[in-house]
Amino acid sequence: MFQTTNHSAPASSLSEEDRNMLSRINAYAEEALGDIDPQKTRISFQLDRLRPIMQEIADEKGVSLEDIFIKYMDLASIVSAKQNAMLKEDFDENGLADLTKFV
Repeated sequence: MFQTTNHSAPASSLSEEDRNMLSRINAYAEEALGDIDPQKTRISFQLDRLRPIMQEIADEKGVSLEDIFIKYMDLASIVSAKQNAMLKEDFDENGLADLTKFV
C-alpha cells in the first residue's frame, strides 16, 4: 500500500539454499499451525509442530535438528528485521512516521 520505492524482497539477501529452507519451513508451518495465534500459543507447542519438517531438512543436510532450529530462527529474524525496516522507510517516505508516536 505505501511502497513507493523499489524494495527488494526481505529474503533476497539470503542465499538460495537459505531462502529454500525458510520457504519450506514456512509453508509447512502454514499447514501445521493453521489458524493459531502465535502470540497466544506457547513457543514450545509451535516448535513441536514444526519438528517433522526441521528433522527432514536436518537429515537431508546431515546436521542436527538443533542446528536447523537455530538456522531457522536466525533467518526468520533477518527477514523480520528487513520487513520492519522497509515498513519504517515506507512510513517515513509517506510522512506517516509521526503518527506512530501516538500509538
